[in-house]
Amino acid sequence: MDARQIPELGDLSGPILIFGGPYSNLAATRAMRERAEELGIPPERTPCTGDVVAYCAQPEETVALIRDWGIAVVQGNCEESLGLGAQACGCGFDEGTTCSLLSVDWYRFANERISEDDRAWMRDLPKSIRFTLNDKSILVVHGGVEQINRFIFPSTAVAIKEAELDLAGTDILVGGHNGIPAGARIGERVWLNTGAIGVPANDGTPDGWYLLLIPEGKTLTCRWQRLSYPVEETVTAMQSAALVSDYLNTLHTGLWPSMDVLPEAERELRGQPILMEDLKF
Repeated sequence: MDARQIPELGDLSGPILIFGGPYSNLAATRAMRERAEELGIPPERTPCTGDVVAYCAQPEETVALIRDWGIAVVQGNCEESLGLGAQACGCGFDEGTTCSLLSVDWYRFANERISEDDRAWMRDLPKSIRFTLNDKSILVVHGGVEQINRFIFPSTAVAIKEAELDLAGTDILVGGHNGIPAGARIGERVWLNTGAIGVPANDGTPDGWYLLLIPEGKTLTCRWQRLSYPVEETVTAMQSAALVSDYLNTLHTGLWPSMDVLPEAERELRGQPILMEDLKF
């Protein structure tokens, strides 16, 4: 990693809220900002793991809200692609799979609406963000440390997560990209995934997910929280924009239109509400 590309948020104190995957879902993003304000967590302690723009119908409005919020944002593969004016989202879907085919419409929709100013903002986003909390060093990325669109799931081998932590060189590594909240303690280090706020986690509920890091004495508590929001606002926006895809059904059912990217362990959990326990470190 090029150290010049890693913004340092410094030594922070108080709870940190980390979220990812707004996915052009304005209602969910607005609900996330309101939740942070309710919790008294300021923008400087609210990093985002990226993919501000994706599946839903309000890319411009969602980017505007995020930029107005003033939070630190990691460049996701969608920002990388849109910033460069690429013809595909760079999500990492295998060619010809359902996810890949479905991405054509939503990516074209977003690509036609993002302004040049927003593209420049996306190009300038960092690949990672670093800070310390409770004497723990933390790196926030999108997918993997060196591969922006790397899928690392709850069931992904410990050795892979350990290798990512080695690349990060920190006590804690936080990512997003795959949309499923997860965490694992690996020796004296921790690997975490925030989940996503803009699309459900394939668990049969319409909720998104975000992550709180809470200093408690010498302990750091990692706490995943559900995010409920007015789903019908997002559905109506998609219908009004004629962006009627299988993802519209996902917002209601909480079930992904395809499980192409999922390992077998995650496929077997489809439709089962996720229950996340605190991880103390």
